[in-house]
Amino acid sequence: MFKNFLASITRNAISLIGTALAAASLALILSLFAMQQFGFERSPYIGILTYLVLPMIFATGLILIPVGAALWRRKRRKMPGGDRTPRMPVFDLNVSHTRRWLFVFLGATMVNIIVLASATYKGVEVMESVEFCGLACHSVMEPEHTAHARSPHSRVACADCHIGPGADWFVKSKMDGAWQLVSVALDLYPRPVPTPLHDLRPARDTCEQCHWPTKFVGDKLKVIKHYDEDEVNTELTTALLLRVGGANGLESSGIHWHVDPGMAIRYRSDETREEVYEVEYTNADGELTHYADRKAPEDGGVWRTMDCVDCHNRPSHIYSPAASEVDRVINEGLVDRSLPFVKREALRIIDAEYPSHEEARAVISEELTRFYVENYPDVAVEKADDIVAAATALGDAYAVNVFPNMNVWWDTYPNHIGHEQSPGCERCHTKKMRTSEREEISNDCDTCHVILAEEEENPDILAVLDPE
Repeated sequence: MFKNFLASITRNAISLIGTALAAASLALILSLFAMQQFGFERSPYIGILTYLVLPMIFATGLILIPVGAALWRRKRRKMPGGDRTPRMPVFDLNVSHTRRWLFVFLGATMVNIIVLASATYKGVEVMESVEFCGLACHSVMEPEHTAHARSPHSRVACADCHIGPGADWFVKSKMDGAWQLVSVALDLYPRPVPTPLHDLRPARDTCEQCHWPTKFVGDKLKVIKHYDEDEVNTELTTALLLRVGGANGLESSGIHWHVDPGMAIRYRSDETREEVYEVEYTNADGELTHYADRKAPEDGGVWRTMDCVDCHNRPSHIYSPAASEVDRVINEGLVDRSLPFVKREALRIIDAEYPSHEEARAVISEELTRFYVENYPDVAVEKADDIVAAATALGDAYAVNVFPNMNVWWDTYPNHIGHEQSPGCERCHTKKMRTSEREEISNDCDTCHVILAEEEENPDILAVLDPE
């Protein structure tokens, strides 16, 4: 009877096709895996092929083998002459030949289980990698992947923040990913890709897995270097004492007072969370204070409990303003500060919209060179290499912040930290936000920071802080 079982597998096209698919895909999986182990160049597409596509083909081939056998046996039973082929195969373990084939079958089954289990594990690992999220759909996620690589969280995987621990959010993310795959394949995705404000997991399940919300940080000094738009690109310094604060004994203070676990802050805003209509504050004793902008719409909007991402809305995907990028490349020595008016001209040239990165680099180089040739011919000759280096640095700065193919410009994604790129703190901390007794939400700047120096040349405070 075991011969009939072998015949049912080897004498029908469906089972043979399944065997071929399983064998070929298994050989490719093992080959690609070996290549990766020996250090061949890896890419997200190799991972997708090795641990997602080929295992599905392998599993499909395995399924086709018994399906073909069952259909063949069914066909034999219906043939004229009354074939007595039983519905299920019969194994007589008293026959040595049957026992040998059974051991071969069980060994092959164990190999199949190991291959599929390993592929499933590695497939999940691939799907949660930064390369898969950022490079598999390169043109779509190029802006976010580039920004993430330059951020303080560059060594934190995308899934750690966008999915977090637990099976429920993993399943939800994969269901969302199925539609995202369709959107990319059919070119249905928006440009620019909107910030996933309403799809992010609460910060307590993600950010607070690493960041201790009740830790007292205290005050932190922040020194910012700016450069004036005059001929000598005067260096200006701003020094801030940030009152980060946090929990300190029984009371909280400073900026991190907002996330004190003993109280709660809720607010109603528009869909973008850029305009706040009203705020509710509940203190540790359960007393509620309600603030509202009297000119705000009475209906509509979205209520939300405040957490980390209401201020840290770009923790891993930070896009700098054009002026900040110019200051950075000068401060890092990538642009020679001795070039006359280089801050002014650099800002004029890069704070524009170009159709592509290549066009931007070409125009930046051409415009910067032309300025010095027409206005400072001696400088154009003596510092030709420095001008070329400056143009290259400015082109690089443009390419990591602006992505024309996705309609991402300098101001597309505002940062809510502070109040320079967006209203930020002033969304709530404004005179318009009052209680029914006309009590205002505090808008005292010194609550969050103390300005030690504001765009000053060689401020005295730096000498005091660093006498050397």
